[in-house]
Parts: sequence; structure tokens; C-alpha cells
Amino acid sequence: MALLNEYFLEFPSGNLFSDIEREINTFKVIRPNAAPIDMGINDVTIPLPSSIVEAMHKAVDDMSESSTFHGYGPEQGYEFLRDAIIKNDFNTRGIHLTPNEVFINDGVKSEVGNIGDILCADNTIGVVGPIYPIYIESNVISGRAGVFSRGKWSNVSYLACNESNGFTPMPPDTPIDIVYLCSPCNPTGAAYSKGQLKKWVDYALKNNTLILFDASYEAYIQSPDIPHSIYEIRGAKKVAIELRSFSRTAGFTGLRCGYTIIPKELAVQTMEGKRVQINSLWRRRQSVRSNGVSYVTQCAAAATYSQEGQRQLGETREYYMDNVRLMRRTLSQLNLKIYGGEHVPYLWIKTPKGTSSWEFFESMLYRAKVICTPGIVFGPGGEGYVRISAFANRKDCTDAAARIKEWLEIK
Repeated sequence: MALLNEYFLEFPSGNLFSDIEREINTFKVIRPNAAPIDMGINDVTIPLPSSIVEAMHKAVDDMSESSTFHGYGPEQGYEFLRDAIIKNDFNTRGIHLTPNEVFINDGVKSEVGNIGDILCADNTIGVVGPIYPIYIESNVISGRAGVFSRGKWSNVSYLACNESNGFTPMPPDTPIDIVYLCSPCNPTGAAYSKGQLKKWVDYALKNNTLILFDASYEAYIQSPDIPHSIYEIRGAKKVAIELRSFSRTAGFTGLRCGYTIIPKELAVQTMEGKRVQINSLWRRRQSVRSNGVSYVTQCAAAATYSQEGQRQLGETREYYMDNVRLMRRTLSQLNLKIYGGEHVPYLWIKTPKGTSSWEFFESMLYRAKVICTPGIVFGPGGEGYVRISAFANRKDCTDAAARIKEWLEIK
């Protein structure tokens, strides 16, 4: 008899992202000529730059000739890409890695779930709330989250992330086995300083905690005081796995490519107390469960590190950051508390007068004809806020900010 993984049944019956889509579709039916502007979008909108497209065309041509054809690639990723990552993303910041510490994958979302394959179901979990939902959902599937009640999971420690701590909570007084950190953070836009990250690394070293550090938005960091990698902190290689993505930094949401750093110094403990190197375990896991990312996609990723690729992608990222600055200038004229927009093209806005995030989302949709993301979808810590994305074209950002301003001024 085939039996179900019953942890899937632990998910709440409602799905807030589906509810958002349903509400938007209802609005479009009721008001077919309204033309709402989508600022809840969590996707990029600018096409790939020519240098990356050209690299993909060349890679496709390679596949048409027997002398340059590529079949199954190495599960860990082609060395030409891993070398480029080390040279450009880490060596430039004084971080030394070997190619065997870099693992190419199809993005952070799937990798966050995959890492659970080598971690015991009895581990306790700590998350910064509000958070990217996959951090918790991947642990629900693996049986680590516990029981869902009143919007929270019983085996998850929700680290308060709010205005009082600048949306960058510090370590708790009690030990946690696995902690998820994201800097700069989706959705709040907050980023950890070196001093703050050092406190987390020291905490992890003291408590044998594993840190899963999501640096998907590191390319948008504007200040030299903000680390791009947790490995800029001494000792972090002993306690942290770092995840990165080409989706936001290079517009690869449709190509799917990212990478994970698992240092050879990193080890976790067995129930008997034996310390085991994660790097070798992960390499073994990849050889069993993955055939790697396509050659064409990895050639495209490697092209992002070319001189022309860096120039073009820098212009794209600056375009998005100009979008968010423009929106913030306009919305700052209103009586709103606005956060984010400094190190990532998201605005995190506190809803006025105690309005729930869902009510504010509905009001903005029906009255301003602008779509945002209610903060509650990022967990209970997101209640009372909405996220506005600037991953859009300039006109939509300008028009959306003007519509919101007009709506709230009238209101």
C-alpha cells in the first residue's frame, strides 16, 4: 500500500497567495476597464541584456556540433561558472573558497527545501518574521515545523522583526538548531551590518547553530558598511550555508539559476555527538538527486561576470533602484511610515490607523487601482504592513505612486 507523506496535510487549508489572485481576478471582472497597476509583482520585468543573450545563443550553437556538444554536466555545476563565482563574488571581498564549495542549482526556493534532506527532523527552527514563506513551508513538508495554531507553528521560533529593532532582530537568549536569515530582506528591505551579523555568527558558534543565509539581493546593497556575504564575518564558514540567486541580480527568473556555498569547515552533529562535514554529504546528495543546471543556462550565468555583462546588469539594477526612490519620494509626502527602498527595490509600508494588511490591500486595489502584497502573506510578523515592489517599468511606478497619493489624500 502506498502511504502519503502526511506532513503535507499539515498545511492550512487556505492559501493567501491564491486568495490574492482570486481577489484581483474578481476586481477585473467587476471593473473590466479599470486597468490596475501591479506593484505586488515579485518578478523582474526588464529583458535579459544583450551580452547574456549572445552567450546563450553561442551555447545553443555549441549543442549543434559534435565537437562542442554537452550532455549531462557535473551535478555540482561546470567549473567555468564556479570559478567565475569565486573570483567575482568572493575573492573581491577577501573571501577564499574552492570550486568544490560552490554548488550550482536552479534557484534559492528549491534549494532551501533541498537542504532539509540532510538535516534531522528533530531540529528546532528559527525565522525572522516577516519572512519569505518557503523557509517555513519547506520545514512543514519535512516534519520539523510542528503543529499549526493561531497563525504560527509550534516548533518554530519567530524572531520579532519590527520597527523597534530596525527589522534586524538579534539572537535570542535560548539556543535554536537552524536559523534562517535574509539580508537584504524580502519583504522588509532591511540589511544586517557587520556588527549585527557578527553577533549571529558568535551565537551560532556558541550554540552549534546552523545559519542558512539568503543573500539573493546582495547586488542591490548601496552601503559599504553592509556585508554582501556572511563569510565576511570571521568564523562564519564553520556555521553558515549561503544561498544566492541570479533571478534578482541578473533577471534569471525565467532561466532558473542560483548557487549555494557549503564550506568544507562546516560540520553538523549526529545524535551520537559525532561531527560530520556537510560539504561531502551535500555533494553525495547532489549526485543522487540532481543532473544539474543546463549548459546553456550556466553559460548565460557565466556571462553575467563579463565586463559588458556587469555594466549592463548594473544599469538594470540601478533602473529598479531609481524606481523605488521615485516611489518613496512621492509617497513620503503622505502621512505614512515607509521602510525599505535603500538596499532592495521594495517598500515596506505600515498600514495607517491600525488597518489590517488585507483591508489595506483591498482598499488600494478598489480605490487606487494599484496591486500591492498584504504583509500577512509573509507570516504573522507582516500583519499591519504591505509590500510594494519596484521591479516594474518606470511608467507603472510613477503612475502607481501618483494613484496611491491621490487616493490617500482624498481618504
